[in-house]
Amino acid sequence: MSLAASAADRFAPNRCEIIPLPDHQASFQIHGKEQFRWHYGTQYSRPFFFPLNGPSGQTLTRVGHPGAANHDHHRSVWFAHHDVNGGDFWSENGNTQIRQKLWYAYRDGDNEAIMANGLGWFDPDGKEVMEQEVATAMIPMRNGEYLVEFQITTRPAKNSKSVALKKTNFGFLAVRVAKTISAFFGGGTISSSEGWVGEPDIFGKASRWVDYSGPVTVGTRSNRNTIVEGITYFDHPANVNYPAKWHVREDGWMGASICRDHDHIVTHEKPLIVRYLLHIHSGPYDHEQASVIQSEFAKRVGFKIGERQQKHRHYEVWRAGDRKR
Repeated sequence: MSLAASAADRFAPNRCEIIPLPDHQASFQIHGKEQFRWHYGTQYSRPFFFPLNGPSGQTLTRVGHPGAANHDHHRSVWFAHHDVNGGDFWSENGNTQIRQKLWYAYRDGDNEAIMANGLGWFDPDGKEVMEQEVATAMIPMRNGEYLVEFQITTRPAKNSKSVALKKTNFGFLAVRVAKTISAFFGGGTISSSEGWVGEPDIFGKASRWVDYSGPVTVGTRSNRNTIVEGITYFDHPANVNYPAKWHVREDGWMGASICRDHDHIVTHEKPLIVRYLLHIHSGPYDHEQASVIQSEFAKRVGFKIGERQQKHRHYEVWRAGDRKR
């Protein structure tokens, strides 16, 4: 047996991997198949995830609104907030920037892959007003489904005592679904944990989760047909103002409104930690399955980011209860 064959036999690839790519991107893969991709190039005003592929391999999200050019800031799945210390970090009109300052760790594994990075929120003068540590985990499920879990830790910039997240419908985690999934432009349906269906019944009301599901086109030419896939977006019971009041639109948009009713002041002593979960699923919305996933999400411990405990690493990311690291 050659040395190369012996090394290959000893090496077992991780099921879940994060592959850094040129042009400021990172690919999240399961068994070598890309599920979603992180973009953080400075040519964009905000980092974002695109595509976000369903079990079929087709993206369930899009960049931009199907009918309004002034919504080009809607980039698939992204982090934003409409009013931070009076600055617009939502639209493209505020001349603000959210930039990735560094990546802490890419952690591959069989049960999940985790990316940890640091984001800075900068005003029009280039002054940092807020910073975030973000942990993003990809968790595989059966039949090509998977979970995307986020933990967002928000603090004032180092030279500021506090930062004000003002009352707004917009922020933190935003999702723009594909045109075909939209209830208006496609054949989609918006559902909530409380049994409500459609924008008029769900908008502005408290729900533990919201689902957007609809037709997705697969195949080409004579083999082209549609199937149903969707995204269920969960709020976490530990989040401030849980259950969230939701901002949803029939044109293909959903987001948990963390500051819908009042401002929230963040300090170094009391950073804001929020957790969200996306379930990327096949078939129509399943309330019983969503209930199980919500229960498991509520029990699952969050993430820690810290300096290295192993060789050749500057930082590491791990589950709070993971003693092995």
